[in-house]
Amino acid sequence: MLHDPKRYTVTAALPYTNGPIHIGHLAGVYVPSDIYSRFLRLQGKDVAFICGSDEHGVAISMKAKKEGITPQEVIDKYHAIIKQSFADFGISFDNYSRTSAKIHHDTASEFFKKLYDKGDFIEEVTEQLYDAEAGQFLADRFVIGTCPKCGNDEAYGDQCERCGSTLNATDLINPRSAISGSKPVIKETKHWFLPLDRYDAFLREWILEGHKNDWKPNVYGQVRSWLDDGLKPRAVTRDLDWGIPVPVAGAEGKVLYVWFDAPIGYISSTKEWAQREGKDWEPYWKSDDTKLVHFIGKDNIVFHCVIFPAMLKAEGSYILPDNVPANEFLNLEGNKLSTSKNWAVWLHEYLQDFPGQQDVLRYALTSNAPETKDNDFTWKDFQARNNNELVAIFGNFINRVVVLTNKYYEGVVPQPNDFSDVDEATLTEMRAYPAVIASSVERYRFREALGELMNLARLGNKYLADEEPWKVIKDNPARVQTQMYVALQIATALSVLSEPFLPFTAAKLRGMLGITSGAVGKLSWNDISLKTDLLPAGGQIGQAELLFAKIEDEEIQKQVDKLEATKTANAAENKVAEPQKDLIQYDDFAKMDIRTGTILEAEKMPKANKLLVLKVDTGIDVRTIVSGIAESFTPEEVVGKRVTVLVNLAPRALRGVESQGMILMTQNSEGKLVFLNPDTDGVGNGEVIS
Repeated sequence: MLHDPKRYTVTAALPYTNGPIHIGHLAGVYVPSDIYSRFLRLQGKDVAFICGSDEHGVAISMKAKKEGITPQEVIDKYHAIIKQSFADFGISFDNYSRTSAKIHHDTASEFFKKLYDKGDFIEEVTEQLYDAEAGQFLADRFVIGTCPKCGNDEAYGDQCERCGSTLNATDLINPRSAISGSKPVIKETKHWFLPLDRYDAFLREWILEGHKNDWKPNVYGQVRSWLDDGLKPRAVTRDLDWGIPVPVAGAEGKVLYVWFDAPIGYISSTKEWAQREGKDWEPYWKSDDTKLVHFIGKDNIVFHCVIFPAMLKAEGSYILPDNVPANEFLNLEGNKLSTSKNWAVWLHEYLQDFPGQQDVLRYALTSNAPETKDNDFTWKDFQARNNNELVAIFGNFINRVVVLTNKYYEGVVPQPNDFSDVDEATLTEMRAYPAVIASSVERYRFREALGELMNLARLGNKYLADEEPWKVIKDNPARVQTQMYVALQIATALSVLSEPFLPFTAAKLRGMLGITSGAVGKLSWNDISLKTDLLPAGGQIGQAELLFAKIEDEEIQKQVDKLEATKTANAAENKVAEPQKDLIQYDDFAKMDIRTGTILEAEKMPKANKLLVLKVDTGIDVRTIVSGIAESFTPEEVVGKRVTVLVNLAPRALRGVESQGMILMTQNSEGKLVFLNPDTDGVGNGEVIS
């Protein structure tokens, strides 16, 4: 762990440009990395906060084929959406680049060429799956088949998403091409491999020994598992027509594997930033006094803790990451987030439904961050955190301070008089919060840090509630000047310390307190502990504005309904029709007497949860039919229903009641029973269906 670094390079995982950004991305990577970077800047640190769009790889090609457009059109579309979403949510990247940029192609090609020239790669002819119908080798994700470990019929050639097993495409049982659907053949092809096994000793010493006390247990444990399983050479090239061409002779038609080129995107993005700002990029990647931190999700741990460090070590001139504080996954309403199934809260859609409430989502996601285990986002929890915490604690304190200052002093910060023991104790406690919050942030415990920030707001609320300036003003106005001065100092501290977590709120609060410019406007993190007058007496503050608004039940129900609609649509789309039964002859069908009828009476069968006893007018008689529909319908709902009845079914006794026929039903996409009935008026009971 590097102490007192001269500069920081902070990277956030490059989002893949085959879809928009959702709350899982925000919670897992981008809000934590933004909190950390903003915190460092408030401390006056030299920070390069780097990201960009990951625009190569087979998923882009698959998306393009599916939408009938070119890969370039895919990446241009989603790069713009993703970049705008980050800007809208205040993710304060110093540079947001893209891997299709020339500077990245050049950087990745040079990196590969250096390792190639040093002899760091293994060149091998391997057998891979080939789609003869499509005329191309099949990348892992273009192969679908049965997982040999769990039997999942929809496993990909690189991973089974049901059991999580890492696979090779040739491991799959009954593989098929995702392009043509045909069965692929095996064909020889030449590729270059990074021999990860050569770096086993280095990785064990660097991570398992060097970082056993400061890396998160979930990260450390996954790395140990990989190393204990034994590292193997890993291909750095693949047969694909979309990506960075392999820059050596004999590699025509091959590109750099996306896992190899994507992390180099951090370096090329830093170069792009440095060129724009007139800086030298190399110290941010090659100086030992630089602290490099990668923010990622847990699905990227192996790439950032094993493979990329091995690449950097092989190249020889780069520093290694000081920490890789990967988060676990965020689920949504009890189910795994899924881009393909639209089971997500998309950032651009959130802002349409909750305009101007970016910080509410940032707060809810940080409060519930999946830092050590998978967590679940629910709309009810989101509402509760807004109403019970942001509105009732933070917003309530600020509103009271600003309203009372305007009421008593026309918005002028009062001159304090003698400080009581309570005042001194409160200010001393306030000055301790920067160090307390910083300790949590520096250990990547952002949920804990946010909790401490809210404790500072609670301190302000408690101070006002205990001191009751609205009562004291009648008999001791001089005392109230001190009380309001103390409360305004806490409000000012909140305006600075909340900035990494709630940047839009912090900016609004600084505007209300009149500290957006001048000497006061340059308050730093450490000033909260060191300065005796954060908001000097005599300064003018503005009028009160609500920082947060209560979110009503109707707004939350709208979001829940939207997800339910998605669930219904997914069920309908994924519903597989039952296979056709054995063939019958016309005479078999002709034996069935199916007629229209009407339910006249209905009652529940005693001691039977599923059965209703029906009286049905079949047109030829009124008969009793027992039907297993009680879990879908009440007796009152079915009386008067037009139905289709198999009338010549042999009678059968059910719980002592003779049933003389069968009501014909089907199910909708939600599994709910539906009556089959005539949809045209004028069809009387007893009409024969043929």
